[in-house]
Amino acid sequence: MKLWITRPMTAAVEARAREEFDVDIRPDTGVLSRAEMQRALRDYDVVMPTLGDRFDAEIFAAVPAPRCRLLANFGVGYNHIDVEAARAAGVAVTNTPGAVTDATADIAMTLLLMSARRAGEGERLVRDGSWEGWHPTQMLGQHVTGKTVGIVGLGRIGAAIGQRCHFGFGMKVLYTARSDKDPGFPVSRCANLSEMAAQVDFLVVAVPGGADTRHMVDEAVLAAMQPHAHLINIARGEIVKEAALITALQEQRIAGAGLDVYEFEPEVPEVLRALDRVTLLPHLGTATEEVRSNMGHMVLDNVAAFIAGQKLPNPV
Repeated sequence: MKLWITRPMTAAVEARAREEFDVDIRPDTGVLSRAEMQRALRDYDVVMPTLGDRFDAEIFAAVPAPRCRLLANFGVGYNHIDVEAARAAGVAVTNTPGAVTDATADIAMTLLLMSARRAGEGERLVRDGSWEGWHPTQMLGQHVTGKTVGIVGLGRIGAAIGQRCHFGFGMKVLYTARSDKDPGFPVSRCANLSEMAAQVDFLVVAVPGGADTRHMVDEAVLAAMQPHAHLINIARGEIVKEAALITALQEQRIAGAGLDVYEFEPEVPEVLRALDRVTLLPHLGTATEEVRSNMGHMVLDNVAAFIAGQKLPNPV
C-alpha cells in the first residue's frame, strides 16, 4: 500500500516511515491545496494529513470512489476532517490522543504566566532599547499563585492544565464540561461558561474545535469576565470569536490574553498584533522534538495496524 505523508516529519519518524512503508513525503510545510487533497484520495491508500488540511464533504464528493482507505491524522484535533463524509466514502480516520497532553498543558502555563506578568511586553521593551531601569511600579502585572482558574473543558489536556495550576500554584480550579469530572485533585464544576467567566482570574480554553464549540467564547462570555482577568487559548482559534476578543482588549474590559491559536490561522490581524497586553505564539502547543516524534510514531502505528488488517489503535 502507498502512504503519503503531507508534511516533513522529524528524522526518526521519516526514517521509520521509509523503512516500513512505501511512502512519499511531501517537502512543503504549507497546507494542502484542494487539488492536492483530491490527489491524496485518488492516488494513495493511506494519507497522513494534519492541521489545515480541510478534507471536507466537497473534497470527498469530488473523488466519489477514493483509493484512500485511511486518513491517519497527525494531531489529536481532527475538526479539519469531515469524519461523517469520510466514513460514507469508506475512509477511516485516526488521530493521536495522549501524545500531546503534557506539551499542550505546558504551553498553556507558559501563556498564563506570560500574560499575567506581562512578559511579552517586557521582552519587547528590552529588545527595542526602551527600558529605563527597574523601579517599584514598573510594569505591574498579576500575581498567579493562589488565584482562580476556569478551564473550558476538563478532558486530558484540561485536566493536565488544572493539575499544574492546583499543585504548582495553589490555584482554585473551576471547570465547565458535559459531565462531572474527578481528575484526582479538587475541582468545582460550573453550570455554564458565563457563570464561570465571572468568577475567575484566568479563563483557559481547552475544548476540541468543531461546529459545537465555534465561537463558544463570544461577546457574552468576554463581558462576564472581570477587568483584571486574562483569557488563554491553546485549543482551536475558532472557539474564541476573535473580533469580540479584540474589542474587549481594546476597550480594556479584560486585562490581557495569551494565544497560541487564531480564528483564521495563520493570519493574525494587525490590530491584534499591535496590542501590548497580548502574548502571541505561533501554535507551539506540541512543538517539542519528543512530542512530535511520539505523534508521528503513533500515526505510523495506526498505519501499520491498518495495512496488517488489525484493529486501529486510535479510531475517531
